[in-house]
Amino acid sequence: MRIHHLNCGSLRTVEHRGERRPAVCHCLLLETDRDGLVLVDTGLGTADVADPERTLGPEFRGRAQPALDLAETALHQVRALGHDPRDVRHVLLTHLDLDHAGGLPDFPGAEVYLLAAEQRAALGAPGPHPEDRVRYRPAHWAHRPRWTTHRPAPAEPWFGFDAVRPLPRLAEDLAIVPLGGHSAGHAAVAVRDRGAERWLLHCGDAYYFHREIDPDRPEGHPDMDVLQQLTEVDRPLRLGNQARLRELVRDHGGRVVPFSAHDPWEYARLAGK
Repeated sequence: MRIHHLNCGSLRTVEHRGERRPAVCHCLLLETDRDGLVLVDTGLGTADVADPERTLGPEFRGRAQPALDLAETALHQVRALGHDPRDVRHVLLTHLDLDHAGGLPDFPGAEVYLLAAEQRAALGAPGPHPEDRVRYRPAHWAHRPRWTTHRPAPAEPWFGFDAVRPLPRLAEDLAIVPLGGHSAGHAAVAVRDRGAERWLLHCGDAYYFHREIDPDRPEGHPDMDVLQQLTEVDRPLRLGNQARLRELVRDHGGRVVPFSAHDPWEYARLAGK
């Protein structure tokens, strides 16, 4: 399996130690031998670039300040890598927030995997959290994707975390790892990088800034902390899962590489940019 790191949507600039970089929508494109192409999250899509007022809404645009660059969409990056977008047969989602699921309409034939609680929160009746009207945009699933939902169940754990295996033929190389708190059914996606003898853990929005999961001296980011608190649905659960990620780094840092969906410094390191 070949792994590509993609930025599928540059967002507002953030600063760390005097360096300013645009936040990213970090996605993965996996080239598999038998299951075609697999996307982990989709970032912002072509419809978001063409008509952001309808698909993203003014609240998100004002808050996130997306660049809306067509070349950054997963569809165009898949083509730039020499692939037919129709070969994207599977999409694994950390959750259904608009900056993670915006590209779904660009891959209408793909099967979409996520936790059942997240699908219920996004597609069901409006929830009690006021952020739901901003985070979930029905235009992103108006094409009626082929959903495959999962519920955490007793199974072989992944480094001590509950996990579900969404693709039978890739069961040893992919896992959905529940990491709630940010949204109703938020999860991470684990991908085995056999060439580097390690696991990549796409943590979605379980944290935003790499220093948050430093096991020795954790620290937040003032701007990103505000956004996390604004969008969380369960603060104790979110903070508890961040503590578990710190333990994961402390105990298995040589075998597991976690990364956030939006941290530009993690993206630059992993993508070699």
